[in-house]
Parts: sequence; structure tokens; C-alpha cells
Amino acid sequence: MSDGGRWQVIVVGGGPAGTSAAWHCAQAGLAVCLVDRARFPRNKPCAEYVSPEGSRILDRMGALSVLERGAATYLTGMVVHAPSGGRIHGEFVAQHGYRAFRDRGLGIRREYLDALLLSRAREAGVTVLEDTRVTQLLHDAHGAVNGVETLSPHGTQSLHAPLVIGADGLNSVVANRAGLAHRSRYPRRVAYVAHYRDVARMGTLGEMHVTTDGYVGLAQVGDGAGASLTNVALVIPTSSARTTRRSPEDTLTTWLSAHPQLAERFASAERVTPVRAVGPFASRARRAWAPGVMLTGDAADFLDPFTGEGIYAALAGGELLAPLAHAVVHATSADARQQTLASYERARQKTFGGKWRLERLIALAVAWPPLLNHAARVLSRDRDLADLLIGATGDFVPPSAVLTPRTLLRFLS
Repeated sequence: MSDGGRWQVIVVGGGPAGTSAAWHCAQAGLAVCLVDRARFPRNKPCAEYVSPEGSRILDRMGALSVLERGAATYLTGMVVHAPSGGRIHGEFVAQHGYRAFRDRGLGIRREYLDALLLSRAREAGVTVLEDTRVTQLLHDAHGAVNGVETLSPHGTQSLHAPLVIGADGLNSVVANRAGLAHRSRYPRRVAYVAHYRDVARMGTLGEMHVTTDGYVGLAQVGDGAGASLTNVALVIPTSSARTTRRSPEDTLTTWLSAHPQLAERFASAERVTPVRAVGPFASRARRAWAPGVMLTGDAADFLDPFTGEGIYAALAGGELLAPLAHAVVHATSADARQQTLASYERARQKTFGGKWRLERLIALAVAWPPLLNHAARVLSRDRDLADLLIGATGDFVPPSAVLTPRTLLRFLS
């Protein structure tokens, strides 16, 4: 075992949550080391959608201009197909008066986006260790985390820092080793994701097709080289996946074929990537910190992929934590560090609490078809309300604008 030296911050995870955290911490003047078990570029099952407000953070990180020069596709809104056949159609540019940093969302392959953001972190001065797996957390004499033990092709190494940021996804090693991980019993779902070419009638709207046995999302995504494919993300209950015991490929193909409104659109389509499974979902850490640890992105919380704003939450989480990470690193006492870490929990609640409540209401509607069918009937008549809801899921309309009693009553009309 060798000693890899001391850093001020170690970030575990090289996806959008980790690269955003690392980049923002480096911009705050901290010495940052980022480690990831993968070697980039790498594939990652994901809806691959960046909401309109996510462009603000991508622009700050110096990545947006590259994406807008043709690497990404554009999404102008969303349409949700309810089990009854009703439609909820909302646009990002609407009459409600709220405007995002950009008027469009982005569709971009994670293989390309993650590599781009990782390059921006390197340019900001972050040391990046790829193909390096975290095996244990290290602790000081008082029990606080002060580093990680890693395993790579070069051997075992200890990296030390007063702060470790867990940005390593659903099955976070950092959250588990720090005793913070917690899995909810409901909703328990698993996703199957692949890319197709030549899906019929794909446009600039992201699509969600909800049925009584799951839902599938469709959206055009750029491949980083000017071409586009359709991201197909099927989400079904974990119990259904266990019952059928099919391969991921058979699960996705069989499900699409069983729904006529989708089967005919895939009749001439070609799957061009393997089907990758991810889940189960519905996880949220008991809290987002422990002595010497902060969690961000899916490592901190992940309810359900339906609203598709996970990349935005990952980017925004890194932006949120950086000044607090700086305060933790430079704290002059253990009590001061503890108080700062506790304030991180409050900051997350203030920033994301409204969206969490909205996500839970949407998840309830998706899990209970009569409720979603009713919402589709209401929103097909009330386009302004549909636009407001889609804007909230796009992260530029405040969730409070949807969650007011007056607005909620419109859903019951």
C-alpha cells in the first residue's frame, strides 16, 4: 500500500454530480482529486436529458458552447401519454412568464457528456484518477472520515483529505461505508435503456408513455458528433422484472411489441447499443453528510426517473456544495466543521425541497393510473397549467408555483 498524499477534497464519482462538485470546489480554490472506477469515455444508462435550466451550469463550466455547436439535440417540451390515451403536452416557452437560461432542453449521450465535463474539471486543476475503485473510507482518531483507500491496476493506495464527497450514484460506496445509505420500499423500479435509429415520428418533444405495467421515455439525443439517435428508457416494477426473468434485450423488445401504439413506431427501427439495466430506484440517504463526508447527486437521493431532471440535480448539487465544502476544509475546529456540514442538509432542503415534493406527487400519479388519467383530462383542457407543470419539471418554474392550493385545485376541476 502506498500513500497518495493529501488533498483538501476527494470526489468519488466522475459523472455530472462528481465533475460539477470537483469543478466548483476547484473554482473555490480547493485542491481536488476525483476518482472513478471507470475509464472514460464510458457508457451509462440514463435518460440523457438536460433540462433548460441545466444549461446555466453547463455554460458556467465552459461546456455549453460545445454542446450547442451540434453535439446535442434540442427538446422544446414534453408530452405525456396517459394509460387512457389522454395527452399532457407542455412547452418550455409559454405564457406563464418564467424563462430558463435557455428556451430548450438538451439531449446528449452520457458517453460524450461525461467525458466533456471531466475534461473541464481537469482544466480547472482537478487531478483525475480513472480506473480507480474506492474500497474503504479512512478515519482519523476521532472517527471522522479523512480519506479513501483505492484499488487500481497500479495497486492499493491511500488518499487523504479532510473532506470526501460521495458522488458515486445509486449504490454509493461512500454512502454505504459512511452508514448513510437507506433504500425505500416504494416505488421499487428498474430501468432498461438503449439507443435506436429510425424510430418513427420522433420530433423535438420528449415523450413519456405511461401504461398500467410501466412507462417508457423517448427522446432524441446527440452522439457528440452531429448525429442523433433515440434514447429509449423503459421503467417497470422490480417485481415484474423478477417474475419474467428475461434478459434486458428481451424485456425491452417484448414490452415495446406488446403496446401497439409503440410497436408500429419501432417496426423499422434498429437498436444500435446494448440494453443496459439500472436500479432498483427509490433510494435516499438518511442524511447527506457525516463527519468528513458530503453526498451529492444520486448518492444522496433518487426517487424515480420519470421527471428526467437527474442531470440538472447533479450539476446543481455540485454548485450548491462548493462554498460549504470550502468552509468545512478551512474550519478551525471540529464543532465548526460539524455545524457547516449540518447547514449543508438545510441548504439542500431549501434548494431541492419543493422539487422533491413535486416529484412525489408525480410519482403517485404514475403509480395510480386513474389519477394520471384524470390529470391528462384536466391538462388537455388547460394548456397554461400543462406548460407550468412542464416548466417546473424543467427546473426554471419554481415548484411553489405549482404547489399552491389554488393551482392544485385546478388539477381537481
